[in-house]
Amino acid sequence: MTSLQPISGAAPTLEMVAALAGVSRSTVSRVVNSSPKVTPEVVEAVNAAIVTLGYVPNRAARTLASRKTDSIALVIPENTAKFFADPYFASVIQGVATYLSKTEYTLTLLIASETDPRKTRRYLSGGNVDGALVLSHHSDDHSYVELGKTLPIVFGGRPMSEGGPSHVVDVDNVAAASTAVQYLIDHGKKRIATIAGPQDMAAGLDRLEGWRRSLAAAGLPATLFEAADFTPAGGASAMQRILDTGEPFDGLFAASAQMASGALAVLREHGIDVPGHVGITTIDNDYYAKNATPPLTTVDQPSVRQGATMAEVLVRIIRGEHVDMLTIMPTELIERSSV
Repeated sequence: MTSLQPISGAAPTLEMVAALAGVSRSTVSRVVNSSPKVTPEVVEAVNAAIVTLGYVPNRAARTLASRKTDSIALVIPENTAKFFADPYFASVIQGVATYLSKTEYTLTLLIASETDPRKTRRYLSGGNVDGALVLSHHSDDHSYVELGKTLPIVFGGRPMSEGGPSHVVDVDNVAAASTAVQYLIDHGKKRIATIAGPQDMAAGLDRLEGWRRSLAAAGLPATLFEAADFTPAGGASAMQRILDTGEPFDGLFAASAQMASGALAVLREHGIDVPGHVGITTIDNDYYAKNATPPLTTVDQPSVRQGATMAEVLVRIIRGEHVDMLTIMPTELIERSSV
């Protein structure tokens, strides 16, 4: 090997490493990028030259060459107010971050504004990440499913949009709702109302379907329902609309614990006792379910575990492994004193 030292103050270059190791520039590039097509002897010579010169590989150049960023985006297509108010998002993020901390990937969080989702899509399609996780998908935005044709994407919750097969990690929302409604039926409730979730989201539609199926199987009427937006305020408004119909009911299934907490407040204002007059079940074993008065019987969906599973599925896809298109997470009925 020839003796070669960098000019004082100048950063060592790939060419200088190649000259000192007695190999070509492309060979040094292959060693830096961990290519298997280099003999151990050449790897040792190049690494020795790197140490001697103090060469630091240009990560940006490596990224351009390999198209690999070691970065994963978590996209939440909601406004910031809903994001910070909903504990579900925090739990999923915890699971994603915990899993990725054991890999080479870093996490980028993107709260996709309702007013300009194009900015998020430009970022995702611009080569800035190796893949994306998308939560809380609505039917009025087809772009994330379409983007999945060119970028590895895993959805947390079944997307509403058409556009080809998508990898999904979700709970069985129909079964979860059916379990919650069946619990009311098993406790003697005959007229069960529901506060459904948004009807532009699969979770909202599926939980409404679960309510209908359980009532149909029991031969009970499925007439009292209102849709809301998975928030306490939405649940309160929907509860008031149900009361305004004047139709009697002795059970309520709310499609989220946040909506159930809003409904509870309205029932309390009207002097309707829970569980004395009306029994309530819901989905989500979060702060709202545990701290309601009374605490809510609910179907627990493991959101932290869901986040970790989403991250695992995406990393496996990026690495070229075969992964099932649909991964269903388990749920569990948590009995409390609202029935």
